[in-house]
Amino acid sequence: MRILDIKVMRGPNYWSIRRHKLIQMRLDLEEMEQQPTNSIKGFDERLEKMFPSMYSHRCSEGVAGGFFKRVKEGTWMGHVIEHIALELQTLAGMNCGFGRTRSTGKEGVYNVVFDYMEEKAGTYTARAAVRIAEALIAGTAYDLADDIQQLREIREDERLGPSTGCIVDEAIHRGIPYIRLNKHSLVQLGYGVNQRRIRATIASTTGSIAVDIACDKEETKNLLEAAEIPVPKGRIVYGEEGLQAAIESIKYPIVTKPVDGNHGKGATTNIKNWEDAVRGLEAAKKYSRGVIVERYIVGQDHRVLVINYKFVAAAIRKPAAVTGDGKLTIQQLIDKTNEDPRRGYGHEKTLTAIKVDDFTMDILNKKGLTLDSVLKKGEELFLKPTANLSTGGTATDVTDMVHPDNIFMCERIARIIGLDICGIDIMAPDLTVPVSENGGAILEVNAAPGFRMHIDPAEGLPRNVAEPVIDMLYPPGSSARIPIIAVTGTNGKTTTTRLMAHIMKTVGYKVGFTTTDGVYIQNRMMMRGDCTGPVSAEFVLKDPTVDFAVLECARGGILRAGLGFHNCDMAIVTNVAEDHLGLQDIDTIEQLARVKAVVPESVLPGGYAILNADNKWTAAMAKDLSCKVAYFTMDENNPIVKKHMQKGGLAAIYENHYVTICKGTWKIRVEKAANIPLTYGGRAAYNIANVLPTVLAAFIQNIKIEDLRIALQTFIPGPAQTPGRMNIFRFKHFEVMVDYAHNTAGFEAIADLLSKVDAKPKVGIIAGVGDRRDEDTINLGKMAANMFDEIIIRQDRNLRGRTEDEIVALLTQGIAAIDKNKKVTVIKKEPEAIDYAIKHAAKGSFITICSDVVPDALEQIMNLKEKEDEGEVEFGNAGVASA
Repeated sequence: MRILDIKVMRGPNYWSIRRHKLIQMRLDLEEMEQQPTNSIKGFDERLEKMFPSMYSHRCSEGVAGGFFKRVKEGTWMGHVIEHIALELQTLAGMNCGFGRTRSTGKEGVYNVVFDYMEEKAGTYTARAAVRIAEALIAGTAYDLADDIQQLREIREDERLGPSTGCIVDEAIHRGIPYIRLNKHSLVQLGYGVNQRRIRATIASTTGSIAVDIACDKEETKNLLEAAEIPVPKGRIVYGEEGLQAAIESIKYPIVTKPVDGNHGKGATTNIKNWEDAVRGLEAAKKYSRGVIVERYIVGQDHRVLVINYKFVAAAIRKPAAVTGDGKLTIQQLIDKTNEDPRRGYGHEKTLTAIKVDDFTMDILNKKGLTLDSVLKKGEELFLKPTANLSTGGTATDVTDMVHPDNIFMCERIARIIGLDICGIDIMAPDLTVPVSENGGAILEVNAAPGFRMHIDPAEGLPRNVAEPVIDMLYPPGSSARIPIIAVTGTNGKTTTTRLMAHIMKTVGYKVGFTTTDGVYIQNRMMMRGDCTGPVSAEFVLKDPTVDFAVLECARGGILRAGLGFHNCDMAIVTNVAEDHLGLQDIDTIEQLARVKAVVPESVLPGGYAILNADNKWTAAMAKDLSCKVAYFTMDENNPIVKKHMQKGGLAAIYENHYVTICKGTWKIRVEKAANIPLTYGGRAAYNIANVLPTVLAAFIQNIKIEDLRIALQTFIPGPAQTPGRMNIFRFKHFEVMVDYAHNTAGFEAIADLLSKVDAKPKVGIIAGVGDRRDEDTINLGKMAANMFDEIIIRQDRNLRGRTEDEIVALLTQGIAAIDKNKKVTVIKKEPEAIDYAIKHAAKGSFITICSDVVPDALEQIMNLKEKEDEGEVEFGNAGVASA
């Protein structure tokens, strides 16, 4: 078997709207296509032996054991690999259960689709699942444990930590979108101007001065002491001389910790002699030059969490420990403790498995013990110097036991330091009485406190401490979103997107939009090129200046990685026509329509999908949508729209030469098409069709009709506003039009316009696209023969798998089928073809350039026109240029 490709879906996609995280593996079964599982001797027994837990896979049978039944009866290896991939991730602590295996239509080649939790784990699993299947087929040994451990390590390296993760989960629960900004813990919540950021448990609302103070333990202590908060007696030292003086003043037992430390790094507690004190000094100096020496306070280690200056939770922390039974060695006790099903690798479970490390060995050495030592029955041995859960510590929730005086004190501490998310370490016998009365003290105030001990304590009630964080970032009445209008379809997407952005900019929005030309923030190009995929969409949504997004969503991006957003407020589907068929396993127009339907299916329930009622593939999308639906049509008698209006629905129609909005049976005439520059005096029907859904979307967005009318009148088609979309240049004796048309629908739009243009001859510069089907390229040749009096065939820069001669042959075949005597010139380079056409233009001619690289073509034509305007040259004089 051979893996042909692996794609990673990150948003709503062809396979699922709700499940964004999917792996799509294109797999060639090769000879296994002829060998279903029931034809491979012993395969089912080997599979069940390696994956007994796969019994829970119900498959299409709908009952436990259903998948194993399918294997016994006979199923294809792609299906088996899908289930292996799901179970392998589950065994590694990532519960995954969605999968699909579908034929691509090519013999033996399948798309194996399954969900993932971490992207790298998903791609590793795809390859591992194939390796495992091959081992099971051959009956050879396979080390499954190694794959599981590799996946656990990938998971821990890639996943958000439990603190950041629980905040993101709470945001998702509330419908707040998020974007992970780096491979660590920096996350954006919300979009555009309404975004907030978190990094671990530091929020964009957290003051940098407060974090700086909290990281300076001595500064924190001084502020608290000055505010009559009980803190341990201590001082800062820089060497052994200072250490000795501090001990003489404070007396044993002491604690040493770095001035700039956090999370217990470099801290040593309960030091009772000079030798240990020197070791503690050296450990702390690894993290900062200055070392805090404090009196060791006897009691339990408490962590109090304050969010938005309000008490939220409290827990008692205990370092990793074992208790002797008089029989087992320390190592055996550790192993037995790790057998607790609540313990696992990293953060996968409530508790982390205890590992023997340098800290553990140092503790044993100090006590004269080894891992082979046997503790007395009931003797407790702490194995770590700090109570971190990540090293095997435990936490017990005591939120409901905290005395009101202690709550007041902790909220006051948060205010003194200025931390809106604050972890306060208190050493005290307990917190049921005021700390000031039981000899306790405040040890530290922490920025970025861990949440794991509160959301998943070993004992006591879990606390949803992420909830107050989101409440703080997004108080009631505030929004995390910005309006998003997504535009898809075969033709007209870019013009519709640009017009929509222009309308919203005209009424005062700061618009970010994506097109096939580039990414624009407030009409300034930020990225050049085809930017209609998910990366470009995220670029706009990450921009903190944008308060309205218009996103062009093309087929390629959807198939490659899904959409770049979770949901949108409105979707416009311009049309669906035959284009790009035969690419990426999309072979029929029905499949292409399914790809485009991903966009309207992502609309929020209260939003609108605006569909072309004149296009059967687009109109049919309505039946599967959970959002509201509005239609547009060039025919006011369209039966779909008439029925929709009778039910009180919204629509945009072209009637009596007007662009009109219908609310039920009421009509609101927006503007005469001839007065809208984009329609070229009403001649460009396809652009009227682009205006209709845009006007309707603006109306739904509560844009006033008078403002809408002004925006339509000020959107002037040309290289600046609509590059490559019917850009017409008037030379002295002829006209030149540049358009991006490259498919049947695009050519039909040009043909419609040319039928209304009084010019002779009509010259066309055309090209075929290398990755299209033969019949598509031949058809373009036929259409060109019907449209143009003369044809110049050029070539795209990227031939996409064909030779120049192959493409030219297909085009000329199509042309000859219509007119064998049609004048055809082959000039393979586009700039040379343009230069030739203009320099040999006849008076009264109309030259149509179907361009591959629009910016270059526009620049070339504008340079030639500038030369003519300045009198350097005159074109179109008896077919030749004259100086």
